Amino acid sequence: MTEPGRPTRLERSTTEAGAQIAVLTFAHGPLNLFDQAMFDAIAADVDALTADPPRAVLLRAEGKVVSGGVDVHVFDGLSVDQGAELWRTLFAEFVHQIEALPCPVVYAAHGLTLTAAFEIALACDIILAAPKAKFGLVETVVGLTPSMGGPQRLAERAGSGRARELVMTGDLYDATTMADWGVVNAVHADVDTAARALTQRLADGPTRAHHATKRIIEAWRSGGVAHADSITPEVSGALFGTDDLRGAVRSFLEVGPGKATYTGH
Repeated sequence: MTEPGRPTRLERSTTEAGAQIAVLTFAHGPLNLFDQAMFDAIAADVDALTADPPRAVLLRAEGKVVSGGVDVHVFDGLSVDQGAELWRTLFAEFVHQIEALPCPVVYAAHGLTLTAAFEIALACDIILAAPKAKFGLVETVVGLTPSMGGPQRLAERAGSGRARELVMTGDLYDATTMADWGVVNAVHADVDTAARALTQRLADGPTRAHHATKRIIEAWRSGGVAHADSITPEVSGALFGTDDLRGAVRSFLEVGPGKATYTGH
């Protein structure tokens, strides 16, 4: 059960095919500000997902906006060492754990998505947006640069020039622009329905293969094509020991493509 007044909700359910999904919802007042309570709640939720991973995860928000950004009180009075420790903690508790989840992670942005909420989106596998969604890394208004991995992950998706533009100007960018840049994967009029449907579809798929895909792409991100090539034989080879691959191969041979069902094992 969700604790009354808690800034987030973590809910688990199963698809008709029996695959478990988890939905993490930001629900922290009208602006979903990232204050210490919000950071603590999300950290606990991500710990729970890491300890007991479902077969797909959806991150979303309720209210008019996804998030108005970070409560600036979090930064007030920090020393140099305390500021550096804050970012080390947020990488460890949020960004790196989300990226390491052994299943697909979908992010749904239905409205304004600023700073920490945008940086968390960039740590997810697939970002969907509503037409009215707007995105911004606006930390320059307090003399800061985004430090939860936003600039580098934005550069990976959109290119370094676009990343510098977005961060240095502090401007807001609409969903269509973000899709054109390759930051947002798709724009949907009813983004929540589309995101839930995609999460269910991914959960019903070959979870171990999805995890392998994430590992190979992560190897490319950290070491380039040669590094990704070097780990692919082992990572992909291990899939031949899974029930899902064996069953899908038999299904393909017996009844054709697209008929296999998966258990995640």
